[in-house]
Amino acid sequence: MNNDNTPIMNWLRLINDTRFGLEDYHASESHGIRSDFQRDYDRMVFSSPFRRLQNKTQVFPLPGSIFVHNRLTHSLEVSCCGRSIANEVAGALASRYDDPEVKAKLGYLGEIVAAGCLAHDLGNPPFGHSGEKSISTFFSEGPGRELQSKFTEEQWNDLVHFEGNANAFRILTHQFNGRRRGGFAMTYSTLASIVKYPFESSLAHKNKFGFFTTEKDDFIKIADTLGMIRYDEPDGKVHYARHPAVYIVEAADDICYEVMDIEDAHKLKILPTDQVINLLLSYFTEERQTRMKQVMESVKDPNEKIAYLRSSVIGTLVESAAKVFVDNEKEILAGTFNGSLLDHIPSPARDGYEASVKVSWDKIYRASDVVDIELAGNRIISFLMEKLVSAVVNPDLNYSRLLLSRVPEQYDVHSESLFNKIQAVIDHVSGMTDVYALDLYRKLNGMSLPAV
Repeated sequence: MNNDNTPIMNWLRLINDTRFGLEDYHASESHGIRSDFQRDYDRMVFSSPFRRLQNKTQVFPLPGSIFVHNRLTHSLEVSCCGRSIANEVAGALASRYDDPEVKAKLGYLGEIVAAGCLAHDLGNPPFGHSGEKSISTFFSEGPGRELQSKFTEEQWNDLVHFEGNANAFRILTHQFNGRRRGGFAMTYSTLASIVKYPFESSLAHKNKFGFFTTEKDDFIKIADTLGMIRYDEPDGKVHYARHPAVYIVEAADDICYEVMDIEDAHKLKILPTDQVINLLLSYFTEERQTRMKQVMESVKDPNEKIAYLRSSVIGTLVESAAKVFVDNEKEILAGTFNGSLLDHIPSPARDGYEASVKVSWDKIYRASDVVDIELAGNRIISFLMEKLVSAVVNPDLNYSRLLLSRVPEQYDVHSESLFNKIQAVIDHVSGMTDVYALDLYRKLNGMSLPAV
């Protein structure tokens, strides 16, 4: 509590290395030189779901002759950026606290954020954000609509608002068939750091929410242990304030995808060099721009010029985001901070960021190649959803038995619960890479056969 008796979160509880699913096994003593948060990071790097991100679309079609970002390279860059922001924040906040335990806890913030950034896109289906939309609209607009009467209101909200962020939390915490209790058995703080929308699907805003009905109790357990503020909602619906680390993960994600999408668009000749140079220079004062232009005069390669500017922009956004967090720590801990960290950075960086967002929407996300991959992805995912959902609804049909035999055993497509079976289908489809989804689509359509 603070002086006016309103609830406030505190770092001693917010930074907690208890492992989900292994609470009874948790030991306070350290094992080796790695912290448990560093172990989270390493566990992510060596995991199959993380490696599969290398064949998942970020924005532009994959693969191609020109390197552009995929989900894996994006996540690695976000992790670097997030760690930098968090370390700046921790260094600045440590001087505010006399308690050595608080200072020590803040020293782990960079490790928590770095691990959370690696995991933040883990639940995204193939073919970029259009994949999320394809799954949710299968139920809200497509053949899945006829199943609505078979589910509770909570379950139906989960399906029609399918969200990659909630799916990431499920992947990390759910005990899939044959797997250990607690899923990845990540620390409580790392798990909380990825939940950008800490409320259930019935409170979804623009299809955004934080956890499925099946993981609601798990999130409540984590949030309550960490001392996250819970809001009063009608009918006891679950809604918490964000864990403070979420703001840093979010800022790192926003910085990387906005700046790197522009650099990728330049490489693909969607945006001309002069426009990109002027856009990236707009983040800086005129005095700084003059110095930067002098540096660029010694560089002939346009891609190197853009890389120099991109690096400078990321640097200034990292510093600005960290300062906003430090300046607003009290509001963040009280759950009263509005918007994202980047919403509050000063100009000219703010003006440059807003200009970049506008160019991205006008020129990049509506580019023909980007729209084409969304159209193809929508068709592929909708088809796979239709076939697999039909198979779990009608498991005794011959075609259903054949198709379900192809589903990995970790997905419980033979559950007694229809909702669990539908979730198993979504787990399978969302976990596919672009290449695997396309290959399966072709095979099921008879367009591709094994060599005989």
